[in-house]
Amino acid sequence: MIVQLTGKVKFPITLDPTVWIFDDRKLTFTEAFEGESPEVSPEEEDELKRKSLRFDREVYQQKLNPPVNKSINRYEKQRIINGTFLMPLLPFLQTSEPSADSEKAALVSDQGEEIIHADDLKDALLLFAENGKPLQTQGPVHLYFGDGSNRDTPVKGIKKIVFQ
Repeated sequence: MIVQLTGKVKFPITLDPTVWIFDDRKLTFTEAFEGESPEVSPEEEDELKRKSLRFDREVYQQKLNPPVNKSINRYEKQRIINGTFLMPLLPFLQTSEPSADSEKAALVSDQGEEIIHADDLKDALLLFAENGKPLQTQGPVHLYFGDGSNRDTPVKGIKKIVFQ
């Protein structure tokens, strides 16, 4: 259930999509492709503001990377249990620092390799959870291009991304 970023990169890294459910950078499928934001009731919004202020005063002196939910309210818990989530690939690309002369990337899965242009990965999103559960079949991640062009036919079962 891991994904490796290797090849022409300064720092090869291994990603564990099973922990992304607690990462604040995750997006729901509808947020990513339909531009919808989750509905939040006024009470939940007040609670979030109160917690945010307390968090800013007490803890923000430490820079957290990646940002992680410190406390999960009831709304967020329901969202996590039932949601379909994607993670932007860009922060991980910035960490691994692909070589400037790397023009192609191979998406390696059990079905073989798919070669794409390396720049297409900058806006890519990785589907890592459906209905609140990690992808078991054709997992650990599915790749969607940021423009949604492969929304109906994502690249499935990616286990390794190799920069060439």
